[in-house]
Amino acid sequence: MDLSRRDFFLSAAAAGAALGLPAEALAAIDRRLAAVLDSIAWDALARAPESLSLLGLDTGAHAAARGQLADRSPAARAATVAGIARHRQRLAAVPRAALPLKDQLAYDSTAYVLANAAAGTRFPYGSLGDFGGGNPYVISQQDGAYQGVPEFLDSVHRVEKRADADAYLARLAAFAVALDQETAQARRDAARGVLPPDFLMDTALKQLRELRAVPAGEARMVTSLTRKAKEAGVPGNWGPRAEAIVARSVYPALDRQIAALAQLRRKARHDAGVWKLPQGAAYYRWLLQYSTSTDLTPEAIHEMGLEQGRALDARMDAVLKSQGMSQGSVGERLSALTRDPRQLFPDDDAGKRQAVAYVETKIAELRGMLPRVSRMRMSAPIQVRRVPPDIEAGASLGYMNFASLDGKRPAIYYINLSSTSNWPKFTIPSLSAHEGLPGHTWQGAYVAEHRDEVPLIASLTGFNAYTEGWALYSEQLVDELGFYDNDPFGQIGMLQALRFRASRLVADTGLHAKRWSREKTVDYMIATTGRSRAAVTSEVDRYCASPGQACGYKVGHTEIVRLRDKAKAALGPRFDVRDYNDAVIEAGAVPLAVLETAVDAYVARAKG
Repeated sequence: MDLSRRDFFLSAAAAGAALGLPAEALAAIDRRLAAVLDSIAWDALARAPESLSLLGLDTGAHAAARGQLADRSPAARAATVAGIARHRQRLAAVPRAALPLKDQLAYDSTAYVLANAAAGTRFPYGSLGDFGGGNPYVISQQDGAYQGVPEFLDSVHRVEKRADADAYLARLAAFAVALDQETAQARRDAARGVLPPDFLMDTALKQLRELRAVPAGEARMVTSLTRKAKEAGVPGNWGPRAEAIVARSVYPALDRQIAALAQLRRKARHDAGVWKLPQGAAYYRWLLQYSTSTDLTPEAIHEMGLEQGRALDARMDAVLKSQGMSQGSVGERLSALTRDPRQLFPDDDAGKRQAVAYVETKIAELRGMLPRVSRMRMSAPIQVRRVPPDIEAGASLGYMNFASLDGKRPAIYYINLSSTSNWPKFTIPSLSAHEGLPGHTWQGAYVAEHRDEVPLIASLTGFNAYTEGWALYSEQLVDELGFYDNDPFGQIGMLQALRFRASRLVADTGLHAKRWSREKTVDYMIATTGRSRAAVTSEVDRYCASPGQACGYKVGHTEIVRLRDKAKAALGPRFDVRDYNDAVIEAGAVPLAVLETAVDAYVARAKG
């Protein structure tokens, strides 16, 4: 996840004020640092109304954000660049050496992500956030207001009273503006030589046209409002009002975007990697640093993937043979298992409901294991949903939306069932550990359920290698705790998932540093992971649109396992995996180098 995309902190003072915490809870962080983190976070949130809603902070003094969408204009980008410089100046004024260790972790993590953001300001194209990272193409099969805003309105925007429904309509009107702003940026970027590959543009255009083809009154962005208003008992003619905005404003903006992309499509190349873009090699190194929170080179990451892939193949070979599958390469045997009808849900609506129900059974089993994972007691509520059909062609295969900080919206675990062959039954247990428990849902629950201990800026800055590394480690952890003892094919799914992430290291660096084609990369991923061609093609297209992101999983997992081995060696019989796991979670989303500092502190405490 695309996490939806996955996050980091605000400040104890800001969080306490926003969430009504008692004053004594605000002493958890140095007051000067808290004030600076507070100012940085609220500065960024002032330009991010969707983030305020996602966090459940669009209330009180910030209630106006509920009717707004982020500005996507050149002026907004300039404001972000100025904001990054301002954030760094504020943080540098805090005397780091005088801070206690935990506050130094927060300081160092914030400094790291702001330095990455500053490095990104030299690239005048694509997206850029206050806290680093970005994607090269503002409109692609997975990026753009055309798919993000309808899903946001449906899943995040709450309607509890008339003012909320009015705010929904205001956001719907702002959607047309956002579309036009992104259309204009796509044209500017194209003039700089920045265009998505032709195959990404084809998928984006297909999704745009399908969105536009729905009669305005039947569009999800209309029916979502009428459903929510009805459920909340809010009277009013919301459906006709929303339909009018869609018909008169949103659809014309979609028409303009479709026309612009169709024109730009004629200039698109088939080359898949960002090496073709202005400063392409430097741009990729910047995104790799953001996604892995390391300075590993593309070559080192490529070799890591090859080496770990060979080791995982040997493990899978042994388990496959134990199940009577001994003919062909490991990849060929995995492909056969992926196609086995006994492993597939029917590829219709009923089968997709069965798949969601099966995920829910696995989540329930994993919840029962949590006392062996952690000493913390958290409720960690979670909903399982299909990726909405109108965006599933370009969406990732599975992702998590974290719970809101006010506790009103649970974590939502999305599974992409555009085809049920994307997720054979044997792959779902490990996916559920990754996206659900003890993976992303547990990780996010710590932030939401320990609001008095975690600075809120931790919900704004993302460290992909930590976040995805923990989720991938969770898949391995539950195996070690016996989750697959009576499910050998589930264990194969877990090993395949690890192999898949190792193959991603090779594929992502192959595309963007070694100039691999899309076709070569898809063939490599199929051969090494045994996943279906449709699933792998969707994944490879994701790597093309989000360079570097796929590398964070295995780099982070490798470091979390290394640090566990280091702690185990230092503590001997005093080592308890629950304490280690809790130390990693309590560190918060941090760069990998900062995580080692946190783990070393845990070891020192355990030694007494």
